[in-house]
Amino acid sequence: MPRPPGAASLTGRRPLLRLAVWSLLLLLGALLAALPGRGQEPAAAGGRALLLTWQGPIGPASADYLARSLAEARAEGHELVILRLDTPGGLDASMRSMIQEILASPVPVVTWVWPSGARAASAGTYILYASHVAAMAPGTTLGAATPVQVGATTRSQLLEELRERLREAEEEAEEAEEGDGARPAGRSAMEAKMVEDAVAYIRALAELHGRNADWAETAVREAASLSASGALEEGVVDLVARDLDALLAALEGHSVAMGDGETRELATEGMAVEQRDPDWRARFLAVITNPNLALILMMIGIYGLIFEFSNPGAIYPGTVGAISLILALFSLAVLPLDYAGLALLLLGVALMTAEAFVPSFGVLGIGGAIAFAIGAAMLFDGADAPGFELSFWTIGAMTGLSLLLLAVVLRMAAGSFRRPVVSGREEMIGSHGEVVRWRRGKGRVLAHGEIWQARGSAPLSAGQAVRITALDGLTLEVEPDDGKDDDQEE
Repeated sequence: MPRPPGAASLTGRRPLLRLAVWSLLLLLGALLAALPGRGQEPAAAGGRALLLTWQGPIGPASADYLARSLAEARAEGHELVILRLDTPGGLDASMRSMIQEILASPVPVVTWVWPSGARAASAGTYILYASHVAAMAPGTTLGAATPVQVGATTRSQLLEELRERLREAEEEAEEAEEGDGARPAGRSAMEAKMVEDAVAYIRALAELHGRNADWAETAVREAASLSASGALEEGVVDLVARDLDALLAALEGHSVAMGDGETRELATEGMAVEQRDPDWRARFLAVITNPNLALILMMIGIYGLIFEFSNPGAIYPGTVGAISLILALFSLAVLPLDYAGLALLLLGVALMTAEAFVPSFGVLGIGGAIAFAIGAAMLFDGADAPGFELSFWTIGAMTGLSLLLLAVVLRMAAGSFRRPVVSGREEMIGSHGEVVRWRRGKGRVLAHGEIWQARGSAPLSAGQAVRITALDGLTLEVEPDDGKDDDQEE
């Protein structure tokens, strides 16, 4: 029996339709499973906690990671945020930003120095004091919270030191007497101000959560440190827990003081823990805010654009240079930048570039290299912050690379001067031609595919080879070409 028209095509489409329907159902099922719904209700009966982990320097990346995570914890209804911390310290601005986020969080934050062997040094100590609950794992340490010179430019440091020396004669007698407010010998006025500000800050955080404020002051003034057991005995931390289960068990029934003055009792029994590690954005920020990488990217960008402008149409150097320079500018925007250092660095690059165009016999190049090295060393105010040191190896490598590029450019320029002229007026002198017509010392000569007016003192005839000796306007001066020079060259 013949099939009705179109039946074959409909039969052929049925497997495709079934495949599309099943794909749609699987996609909907995956979306429903991903949504926080009924599948999580049994665990949610005991509450939910968000587990964060940060291992590394405190900087813009850690501040961004914590701020976004606390916002997500609030939006998703988590009852607790646990921050596992292992840090050598970091930037003051990022630390204060993280502390502000913790104090303003409506969700209690537990900072847990973990794993064994980890530390919460410098900025990490402040964050631990600011948290609603401070915890440590056995074998961890905290302390050494003396502030480094972050945020003070080199110029202001020099001015402050000059003022300090002018006051030394008047204050010598007072400094010899050690009083309550005496400034320790060997510490400048600016350093004393920074220490006093840090002491007041950490004491306020300690008093906010009822922790040992006296030891906190000692950690700032004398860079003191404590082990986990010592911190628990001194009342610096609230508890010591070896693992996550022990931490949750110790937190059960613990009272915390929130920022709005409310006292909240934690209920962590049966609490479900959702781990959220740093995402690609936090990891990218952690890499891109490294001062060494920022300097390298800036130099790649500058030299890439210089090469592109010198050789229009190369495309690749300009593209790579533009991307690198934008990334470097982003890094400089979030790092503590010294503009005097940046100006010196750019001046050094300009001088080394000018050496390739101005015959200064290396004076501009050497001066540019010196300015570049000094500017790179001064580039970041927070160069002494843990994890944000600008390596002298990086400065030396970038300076050496700049000098190497300068030497290559100078060598290419010198080689271009030694090459024979291939075009223009100078190239015509000494070239060969052929007489087309000649009469009474004047005529026309074929040279370089063109017919020129010519003159000469020697008698010439049509078809004779000649050599061009001079060019007067559009008139060639020629002489007979006897071929002696060509034979000598051969």
